Amino acid sequence: MDFIPFTFIDFIDIFFVALIMFGLYRMTRGTNAPYILSGIIVIYIVWVVVRALNMELLSSILGQIVSVGVLAIIIVFQPELRNFLQMIGMRRKGFNFINRIFNAHDIKGPNLTPIISACTDMAESKTGALIVLAQESDLRDIIDGGIRLDAQLSQPLLENIFFKNAPLHDGAAVVMNNRIVAAKCILPVTQSNVPKSYGTRHRAAIGITETSDAIVVVVSEETGGISVAFNGKIERNVPPRNLAQAISSHFVNAENGKEKERRQRKGRSPRPEQKDTATGNE
Repeated sequence: MDFIPFTFIDFIDIFFVALIMFGLYRMTRGTNAPYILSGIIVIYIVWVVVRALNMELLSSILGQIVSVGVLAIIIVFQPELRNFLQMIGMRRKGFNFINRIFNAHDIKGPNLTPIISACTDMAESKTGALIVLAQESDLRDIIDGGIRLDAQLSQPLLENIFFKNAPLHDGAAVVMNNRIVAAKCILPVTQSNVPKSYGTRHRAAIGITETSDAIVVVVSEETGGISVAFNGKIERNVPPRNLAQAISSHFVNAENGKEKERRQRKGRSPRPEQKDTATGNE
């Protein structure tokens, strides 16, 4: 009996398929998507068995279902696929040149003074707050789902939005280009395993940063602690005196600015050989 040949390429093929399946499982965990995937797999297995038994009618019917299966998967899993592609796009450190092509101008960070002052006051009064600082990612869907304001960023306005009896306090405020563009925005809640002590605000802060480069500042209503979320991770209980540094360290142009500064310093600093030649020393 001849065995099916198994090569290193087959091993790589199986490994990547398993990796994709694991990624799909993690992406759809906590939703009804695994049940849909199970139904699709069952239909495909039945179709393979029916073809092997030469059942022409049933095979043709199931074949038509399988032939449009890819389109059906795209339609059913549109939110999950979108999040998956956004997560891939977030790992873009090696593709900064693409970002420069589509973003000709540098995006400046917001004025942090009113944000820090408002968060400090709200932390003392234990007023819950959720502030999204937009960067390069498109948050149009989040903004359109809230109440548009397009108002100048200021400390009194932030505190007024998140006042407990205010009609806009429930949800997130989105800050872009030193303006509060929307309030009462609904953020996607993370499906990752997080501590049970995390409330809805902290889970939403992690969720939006998993699929965008936004920076989220959270003020806990229970403890008054201030947290900063970025890239799917959250830093809890940030002291107000360190809040500016915790936020600015995640600015998209912060790393590029440091790199340019290092290059400029390197270009300005003369080489030892050139210095010795100019002074006549050896």
